[in-house]
Order: sequence, then C-alpha cells, then structure tokens
Amino acid sequence: VTLSALFNNQTTMWEGVPPVVTVILFFLFMSIVGMLEGMQIAFFAVAKMSEEDRSDSSWAKRTCDVLFANEGRNLPGFMVGRQMCVTLC
Repeated sequence: VTLSALFNNQTTMWEGVPPVVTVILFFLFMSIVGMLEGMQIAFFAVAKMSEEDRSDSSWAKRTCDVLFANEGRNLPGFMVGRQMCVTLC
C-alpha cells in the first residue's frame, strides 16, 4: 500500500520529486528509525550491566562512556531525541 501510494504520487512529498527518490527516502528513514529502536533496546539492556561487562569491547565502552556521562543524564536525552525523531520524521 505504501509503495503504491509513493509511486502514484499520492503523498505529501514536494512536487517535482520523482517517485523513485521518495521510495529511496522512505526506506532510508525507515532504516534510521529501525536503528534508533534497536539502540533504545540495547541501551536499556546495557544500563543493567556492570561497568566491567560493558567494557569488553572498546567501541561499546566508548558508547557507554558517552551514554552514561553527566551522571547518566545523556540516556534520557537520547530517549527524548529518539522519540522526537521517530514521531516527526
């Protein structure tokens, strides 16, 4: 249904934008929303882990350092920003 509407120009996309571009943008934004949803689940799971378990990977350690900086205030900030991105995009 969604792809049919995109290809038939039955959307609120700007005039002059080809249907192929709208389909590409649709899948791009859906991928971003999917990654944000996955990050939310992962961050809540990581919040329950000990710091030693979180530091097994250098990438995970750096992400957790940013996420839990400022006495853990970055996690709620991420959640608010994620929700705004999901609802407004």
